[in-house]
Amino acid sequence: MFQNIPEVKLGIIAVSRDCFPITLSEMRRSAIVKAYGDGLYECPITVENEIDMLKAVADVKAAECNALVVFLGNFGPETPETLIAKNFDGPCMFVAAAEGDGDMINGRGDAYCGMLNCSYNLGMRHLNGYIPEYPVGTAEEVAKMIADFIPVARAIIGVKNLKIITFGARPQDFFACNAPIKGLYEIGVEIEENSELDLLVSYKAHAGDPRIPAICEDMAKEMGEGAYYPDLNERMAQFELTLLDWAEQHKGSRKYVAFANKCWPAFPSQFGFEPCYVNSRLASRGIPVACEVDIYGALSEFIGACVTKDAVTLLDINNSVPQYIYDEDIKGKYDYTLTDTFMGFHCGNTPECKMCDNRAVKYQLIQHRVLEPAGSEPDISRGTLEGDIAASPITFYRLQCDSEGNLRSYIAEGEVLDVATRSFGGIGIFAIKEMGRFYRHVLVQKRYPHHGAVAFDHVGKYLFEIFKFLGIKDIAYNQPKSLPYPTENPFA
Repeated sequence: MFQNIPEVKLGIIAVSRDCFPITLSEMRRSAIVKAYGDGLYECPITVENEIDMLKAVADVKAAECNALVVFLGNFGPETPETLIAKNFDGPCMFVAAAEGDGDMINGRGDAYCGMLNCSYNLGMRHLNGYIPEYPVGTAEEVAKMIADFIPVARAIIGVKNLKIITFGARPQDFFACNAPIKGLYEIGVEIEENSELDLLVSYKAHAGDPRIPAICEDMAKEMGEGAYYPDLNERMAQFELTLLDWAEQHKGSRKYVAFANKCWPAFPSQFGFEPCYVNSRLASRGIPVACEVDIYGALSEFIGACVTKDAVTLLDINNSVPQYIYDEDIKGKYDYTLTDTFMGFHCGNTPECKMCDNRAVKYQLIQHRVLEPAGSEPDISRGTLEGDIAASPITFYRLQCDSEGNLRSYIAEGEVLDVATRSFGGIGIFAIKEMGRFYRHVLVQKRYPHHGAVAFDHVGKYLFEIFKFLGIKDIAYNQPKSLPYPTENPFA
């Protein structure tokens, strides 16, 4: 199977204004490489002019670098240094040297000043560069900035090389998951839209595939005895191979794939099971499969997978936490109000590695009510991965194209509480500070859909930088009470 999360190969190019000693930039560049350690390619060409720039870019390309650090070891030549970003096909980070490693006459580099001109020139040329919060530092400080750049670069590389593959139209009354695909093209994502029939034809063609027994064995090993339906594994394994083969055969010129598939109401009756467990298995391997043809949900999940190099999920911002559960298990034990909490739920797409020990492949209660005779044993409604989501720090976030075609996003950090949900599906009790206000003045006010992506770590600082780099102007977050939302009633 192809690798679906980018590997970042990072290079560093030092620049030098020709009226400053070139040795200052070279010495400072080498100090950064030493401080960073393995994994940073040091370009031997220091850029003073445009010819140097072309040579340096050719050198890092030959070294197979896909992301760059452009280092102002002194004031720097603003034209050549910014043209590096134009000529290099990958994300570029711009940082500058702090003073203090030499005398203040011949050893002063003035890179603090040079960064201003660098940023101005990037803007004039409409070039995109990643500039850290405080982009001036010693070798050790710059090395830390570079480490923070890695997950940002990984996501940018992933997005620019991503194809989202869809099957089916959005289900009726789930039009919130429908959004203009214009926004995908604006950030460099490709899309391939298919019919559910295309998927069904491919699924049937995989009947009897010789790889099915090995997949069944892996599913049984993953879940453990008593936590799956043995007679269902062959159907699900056949579907897993269908998706993996489609991804390989249809990624085309792109390197990475995410899916957004229609999963109900016709799916279980035609395929003979619910796809949720299979979707969870792909997500655990960095191939998100968003429910209900949620294209921007799939995109959001993929970005989170690139940042964390870990499993992610997509959940409904589903229901409030009952007062009795709050009183019994949260109040006095956690520093959250009732309205800071909510339940995140989906039928069963959250990867097994993020679930509590009570997880098991079960049946979808709601679909069983609708699709199978009353009182009958579940059959085609089976295939969900259910149980409580394990306690963990989380980031809840989404990148979305609204109905007017504008890209916008939100990010909120919080946690999954170690509290039993007493409910069904893949579900957890989430806590985010000031969630009540965030729910009203971001999610409701800005008309976000009910799906949110979940990364199982606090990665808001990386997501914020990624969304900025992608040109997203509206990046909302859960603001503290001291910072009211524009639509928040000050008299309420």
